[in-house]
Amino acid sequence: MPVSASSHQNEHPRFAALLPYWQVTLAAFSGWFLDAFDQTALMFTLPDIAKDFGCSLAMLGSVFLAQALGRAVGNTGWGWLSDRFGRKPAFTLGVLFFALFAALTGTTHHLLSLIIIQFLFGIGFGGEWTASATLLMESVPAPLRPLASATMMSGYEIGYMAAAGAQALILPHYSWRLIFFIGLLPALLVIFIRLGVAESPLWLATQEKKKHATHTSPTAEKGPSLWHIIRAFWNGAAFQAVAFMCFLEFQKAALYTFYPTILREHHHLSPQLIFWPVALYCLGSFSGKILCGALAARFGEARIMRLALLTVILLIIPFLNAGPWAILLASAFLIGAAASGVYALVPHYLSQRFPNERRSAGMGTSYAVGSLGQGLAGRIVPALGPLVAGLPIAATICVLAGTMMSIGVTFFRPKDVQNF
Repeated sequence: MPVSASSHQNEHPRFAALLPYWQVTLAAFSGWFLDAFDQTALMFTLPDIAKDFGCSLAMLGSVFLAQALGRAVGNTGWGWLSDRFGRKPAFTLGVLFFALFAALTGTTHHLLSLIIIQFLFGIGFGGEWTASATLLMESVPAPLRPLASATMMSGYEIGYMAAAGAQALILPHYSWRLIFFIGLLPALLVIFIRLGVAESPLWLATQEKKKHATHTSPTAEKGPSLWHIIRAFWNGAAFQAVAFMCFLEFQKAALYTFYPTILREHHHLSPQLIFWPVALYCLGSFSGKILCGALAARFGEARIMRLALLTVILLIIPFLNAGPWAILLASAFLIGAAASGVYALVPHYLSQRFPNERRSAGMGTSYAVGSLGQGLAGRIVPALGPLVAGLPIAATICVLAGTMMSIGVTFFRPKDVQNF
């Protein structure tokens, strides 16, 4: 289906307008949902793994750093694969890759093996996002991209909530390993991708132009080389994409990576009780992403991003430090809506900062640098905890720092921003 806005003249489109593109939207949503289940399973099982392996939370921070490094490789490498061989094949390979190493996580018995497996899982995790986000953004008309972006990214919260439900049912009775074995199921998504999802029309059009250029000039480039990928970042829009993702990923990782551990060890909640604040966080996140997508289509994404990030600053203290149960639950819902609502707009935000022929590589590299910010948060928060009277205070400090830096980046609009 051609990407054309001619049938979408409504200035403020609604989510129902995405129905003609339901296959690619559902595939991108499902990929991110399954990614999220496998990634957040690690967060829920941290205390159990630490006990089983005989190590501290600070030592397990190395696992998150390894996963982040893997994401950096996956985001960048899959971006190149996606630009060279197509969005759909790269999407398919990413799903298979992360599903395999999610399941293998359940077979580890030592910290070193867990670090290696999670590094490899991160490669597939980052690669799947890069390919699916680019495919979705290039398959729907421009007026619908903020809504499509919000729909895809809301899959993370559904996956997070599914992992919360799984740990509530499994951890009191069975080994933590079972949660990771479930992670092999996403491989079934490959069947739907192969049969029901079309290749990006913009990528196909770019390939046709390259074929024509090759026939006209034998020296014409056949695909994005490493030099072209590097050159794509020598402009203000690309620098902004990298900076924004670095600060935003640091903020988000500090906010929720150790949240289940804080609920278990500082609020003394059982796995069953942990489900409720996490579920409300996920429901708030889902609602916030849908709301931010709709508001961005009307008021502009930069303005909505800043509003959501300011809300995080106001709510982060009760979210991580509140004692009363009612405040804990209310702040979980509201912080989910604000902190995750920003991510509804990330695919669209990044896609505008790179040209067609290097979009997937650019988006992937931006997310790759951002994943390094996530890895740093995974190391800094538990290391800072003993110095500032606990894990909740350490996480709060890091969230505030990352949020303020993210807000600052959104105030600029470089001239290199693409309108495709």
